[in-house]
Amino acid sequence: MIVIGPRERVFVLTGAGISAESGLVTFRDMGGLWRQWRPEEVATPEAWERDPKLVWEFYSERRQTAAHAQPNPAHCGLAKLEASLGERFFLCTQNVDPLHERAGSKRVLHMHGELMKSRCDRCPRPPFPDEQLYLSMDLPRCSCGGLIRPHICWFGEIPYDLDPAIEWLENSDVFVSIGTSGTVQPAARFAQWAGRRRPAGKARTFYVGMEEPENNWLFDELFLGKAGELVPKIFRVEA
Repeated sequence: MIVIGPRERVFVLTGAGISAESGLVTFRDMGGLWRQWRPEEVATPEAWERDPKLVWEFYSERRQTAAHAQPNPAHCGLAKLEASLGERFFLCTQNVDPLHERAGSKRVLHMHGELMKSRCDRCPRPPFPDEQLYLSMDLPRCSCGGLIRPHICWFGEIPYDLDPAIEWLENSDVFVSIGTSGTVQPAARFAQWAGRRRPAGKARTFYVGMEEPENNWLFDELFLGKAGELVPKIFRVEA
């Protein structure tokens, strides 16, 4: 049981494991996307410069799959926890799918971008909602002349909105990682950074997932099993 005190701040990090339980293929597991595609072909700025059409086809296929996916009880449990804690809750995800929002989460930081958004590859135009599938049509262009690209953080790019995430993380009392491998930086260090600005210098840290993460030594307690079964019942919020 993860007991949350009446004034405690909770930082939750989610990874591919939570979305896998909704049927979305992960990137790194056996049978995952990186077994079918090399990241250099579809997930780098260089790949976009070399063959933007191929990159768009790859992400259009991901959009098709995500469009039919539904949130599972883990997503819904986190939305319920957010509703209970309000501003004492911070949700950061490595996932680009919209399942947290579909479950009812209101404030989600997508550090690796959002699959259902696009942006210009040239000008500072803000990312915008876009569910168009670019499979058999020319790629759209921005009014500035730049190509419209997926709003995805590719290999070699800096994750989005790290500063507010890290500030919140370092002031948190409880850190929970759900369905993450513990290998992707900088998120793999979040458990180590959690609570650094608190007087105690450390937050209580918990992991939820099917298998032990690579950084398991950073956690006070591991809850091994399906996130959809564990998340709805392991939190207790004290009044």
